[in-house]
Amino acid sequence: MREYLLVLFVSAAVTYLLVSPVRKFAIAAGAMPAVRARDVHREPTPRLGGIAMFGGLLAGLLAASQLTNLGRLFVQSADVKALLSGAGIMFVLGVLDDKWGVDALVKLGGQMIAAGVMVWQGVTVISIPVPGYGTVTFTPTQGMLISVTLVVVMVNAVNFIDGLDGLAAGMVCIAAIAFFLYSYRLWLGYGINDAAPAALFTAVLIGMCLGFLPHNLHPARIFMGDSGSMMLGLMLAVAAISITGRVDPDLVSSRTGSQTITVHALVPIYIPLLLPLTVIALPLADLLLAVVRRTWAGKSPFAADKQHLHHRLLEVGHSHSRAVLIMYFWAALIAFGTVAVSVTNTGRTVVLTTAGLCLVGLAVLLMPRFRPRAPKAVQPFVPPRYRSRGLRAARAARATAKVSATDGVERAEDEAPETPAMAELSAEDKALLGRIGTGATASGRRGEQES
Repeated sequence: MREYLLVLFVSAAVTYLLVSPVRKFAIAAGAMPAVRARDVHREPTPRLGGIAMFGGLLAGLLAASQLTNLGRLFVQSADVKALLSGAGIMFVLGVLDDKWGVDALVKLGGQMIAAGVMVWQGVTVISIPVPGYGTVTFTPTQGMLISVTLVVVMVNAVNFIDGLDGLAAGMVCIAAIAFFLYSYRLWLGYGINDAAPAALFTAVLIGMCLGFLPHNLHPARIFMGDSGSMMLGLMLAVAAISITGRVDPDLVSSRTGSQTITVHALVPIYIPLLLPLTVIALPLADLLLAVVRRTWAGKSPFAADKQHLHHRLLEVGHSHSRAVLIMYFWAALIAFGTVAVSVTNTGRTVVLTTAGLCLVGLAVLLMPRFRPRAPKAVQPFVPPRYRSRGLRAARAARATAKVSATDGVERAEDEAPETPAMAELSAEDKALLGRIGTGATASGRRGEQES
């Protein structure tokens, strides 16, 4: 576990540190398109955040190659090389789309090429265990078709859900955490070495998302763009394929000593690719609904619109941050509920727990004025939107009083010259003054009353 955590932290740190220079590069390169009718953000925002995430991927895999246990995967398995090949193709395709725009059919062809390159290197579904029947083995052609389809579906599902600040990165992070727990349990608990690549890929994926999220939460400073979203979807697909069809039920039976327990332990992989599909259930449902909706209206399935699930949450009155948190909640409930099925001994516990969490989620959603707030102890250190009104008002009053007592001149909000006292204020105090639209007067009494 320590090696996985080290890889996760390295990937997160490199991604986080690369975002700022990548943002400057995106602005200089003009990768900041104008706001479209279907967009939610109001100001042009730079893209190409996938460059930082790709750097985090390379750093995480480089760190893993130097470790004792994880380093063996680079020799014993071709999955790592296949992942780098596919991710590289998807990354280049995404960068081209973020900067100049790529036709939807060309993009689809590029996705199939990336998937085909990985299949050619051995990342393919070989067989799937089916309860009551045995192991179903696929021919090379069937395995290739299933693998390519899974990659394309995963990539577009993540790409479609990337419509709100922090939504895609957070959803993929939740899915990756659930998949990592499942893969790590198969590797450590049952000694299945074929689960190790999936655990490594999801650990790196978690780090990439965690490193990018601080810059991408609302209001976002940078978007990951297609260069990031398509790469995230591909990594989820590779993790799913690398473990599906390679888990031998006999190995688990030898550890559990019971066929019944074995069946229970392998529930998430009995139905083809059940687990990876459930961890992105919401993006996948959004993808299917979008295809049906657009086809029914006589449009291309790739024609963009403003009818995705997150758009509908905004239409019914939820704020931007609240809509993202709602999507996080349901994604986590589905993903971790699926993983819990393979951990607990009785399905009743999982069902009752899931039902209870659903009730809690519905109760929270019905609170019209609910807004997330940080604890008072940490409020001075978090962004202003997560502070209580009292703290923000006090800081604004102190900033107003400081300007009033020092300058002695009445100032309007849009007045051009900046006095020495205003120059001494912190950027946060200036922002507070701008939000409250204060008109500080020369009267010291006015400053005392406001403080």
